Amino acid sequence: MKFLDMFTHVKTVSVNETKRVVREQPFGEYTLLDVREQVEYEKGHIPGAVFMPLSQLPDRVAELDPEKQIIAY
Repeated sequence: MKFLDMFTHVKTVSVNETKRVVREQPFGEYTLLDVREQVEYEKGHIPGAVFMPLSQLPDRVAELDPEKQIIAY
């Protein structure tokens, strides 16, 4: 899969929509993707989120399951 193919169906969701997904879908059916840099991540992050800084995303995108909903922040 090409890097850009992962982002062909991107939509923006609100914080409330994200909270609904986290509340209603079993953990593991979606991926919370933290794309902030290390310093930001160390200040605090959502437990269970996958840490993949935006600067590393092109090289690491294959680690993501394209079958799961991905919520990036």
